Amino acid sequence: MQSNGAGQESSELSCLNSAQNGESSSGSGTHSNGLLSSTNNGNSVGTSNGASTGPGSGTVSTVSGSDASSKKKKRLSQAEEDVIRLIGQHLHGLGLNQTVDLLMQESGCRLEHSSATKFRNHVMEGDWDKAENDLNELRALMHSPNAIVRMKFLLLQQKYLEYLEDGKVLEALQVLRGELTPLKYNTDRIHVLSGYLMCSHAEDLRAKAEWEGKGIASRSRLLDKLQTYLPPSVMLPPRRMQMLLRQAVELQRDRCLYHNTKLDSSLDSVSLLLDHVCSRKQFPCYTQQILTEHCNEVWFCKFSHDGTKLATGSKDTTVIVWQVDPETHQLKLLRTLEGHAYGVSYLAWSPDNTYLIACGPDDCSELWLWNIQTGELRTKMSQSHEDSLTSVAWNPDGKRFVTGGQRGQFYQCDLDGNLLDSWEGVRVQCLWCLSDGRTVLASDTHQRIRGYNFEDLTDRNIVQEDHPIMSFTVSKNGRLALLNVATQGVHLWDLQDRVLVRKYQGVTQGFYTIHSCFGGHNEDFIASGSEDHKVYIWHRRSELPIAELTGHTRTVNCVSWNPAIPGLMASASDDGTVRIWGPAPFLETQEPDGLNENCSNMDS
Repeated sequence: MQSNGAGQESSELSCLNSAQNGESSSGSGTHSNGLLSSTNNGNSVGTSNGASTGPGSGTVSTVSGSDASSKKKKRLSQAEEDVIRLIGQHLHGLGLNQTVDLLMQESGCRLEHSSATKFRNHVMEGDWDKAENDLNELRALMHSPNAIVRMKFLLLQQKYLEYLEDGKVLEALQVLRGELTPLKYNTDRIHVLSGYLMCSHAEDLRAKAEWEGKGIASRSRLLDKLQTYLPPSVMLPPRRMQMLLRQAVELQRDRCLYHNTKLDSSLDSVSLLLDHVCSRKQFPCYTQQILTEHCNEVWFCKFSHDGTKLATGSKDTTVIVWQVDPETHQLKLLRTLEGHAYGVSYLAWSPDNTYLIACGPDDCSELWLWNIQTGELRTKMSQSHEDSLTSVAWNPDGKRFVTGGQRGQFYQCDLDGNLLDSWEGVRVQCLWCLSDGRTVLASDTHQRIRGYNFEDLTDRNIVQEDHPIMSFTVSKNGRLALLNVATQGVHLWDLQDRVLVRKYQGVTQGFYTIHSCFGGHNEDFIASGSEDHKVYIWHRRSELPIAELTGHTRTVNCVSWNPAIPGLMASASDDGTVRIWGPAPFLETQEPDGLNENCSNMDS
């Protein structure tokens, strides 16, 4: 392609072949300072330090001797050359090819090796024989000799598929037998390719091969694969600048303590002109609502899996179910479930949010299963008056649940309370069913969490602590467990590797049962109640709290983060209230420091 009528050598992606770091190149049409000269109506026009000579002058402006000498001697660093090449690649992707030619010529850089340029053009044109010949030229530039075979295989595979799509079955068969098979590479794939000969039409071929068909799209995808085998000095990886920018944005998000929105990998969703910063005022650490309908200590709270309801259990013998307004995020009382004589210390929603199971404290031998849609009690279960049913967990199928307590009961039951299985002698403190539908995790009085399989009646040790595990919860993916450990605080365990990952600081934990939770988008945050009347929030990767929420006047027993609304959280306290936490109200009209009474910053 010619640039402004100049006669310099250029191609779609290449730049100067011999100019290096501002030095002159023969036949390139550049001055010693690397600037482009061109003709305008037959008159020579040049630029120097931003100045130009007028048409018809017949002269070329020059820089002073000292300036020219200094510019000639200045060599670009490797990092500077890399940046110029990245800019050139990006501009080429935008179709600004003349600008790329000028940039490469002025800088004296080369966007890619001339052999790589030929190879690219031949691949995009579908000239497979020439593309194969280009590979021989590239062989000397490659680090791995085996890469040539892999690249040739990819080329021939595209050639084979395009022949098939065009209905040239004999030519395709020749490629398969005479070119692909002799490579003796990836024979399993060759068997798959041979099966495409049976495709009756082009649409069938594209569907079975999961291939876009002959054209720019499939060849561009092929070129992306081929580029992975070439050193970046020969041909840049595809869309390298976009990749680096995306990585930078993701890194800034990862380091942002308060980032609590859905991750979007698109660069269009962010400004590249500013660093990514989330304000603490967008984080759920401001009291939005105080629920005072309970008339005694509130021991537990839990949002439904779809985030539309909140259930709270109290010492006042009631469970209150609250409806979450999807627009305002305000809660209103939906129904009150009464009759829990010992109080309600634990609640569990069924996977479909239809049922809610309520358990009592240590001396409670009963369990209530409520239909939340109708408000009716479906089951009131009690195996023995000597039992202590203090914890419960639903099987993922929603048809069974497990329950137990510290007196050695561990049952699996159906929705009518019928006993399906039991495990003797396990003094259960807290329970959780994993997504495999077979494994039940149970913390016991031996300061451990064990996995129990009710199908083959096997059990194994997973977590061992040095102090009593008062409660625990598991992340959505089943990989991490969050433990509230007596006198120690909140611990994060990796259940797969069976290692302690992190101990979170700040919380006051004695021998009361306090329930913590994962929360936020991607469960990046952890929240816990505390005996010092506060709610603590940590970023999962940081041991120090990023926020301390004040407002409760007695121990905070439980926190629950809304799984559907990442900016909404609830806390239940012995002060008889449930606090709903959200972002700072009237975000745009408040003074910068006008809403700090509820949230103290701990990351400074």
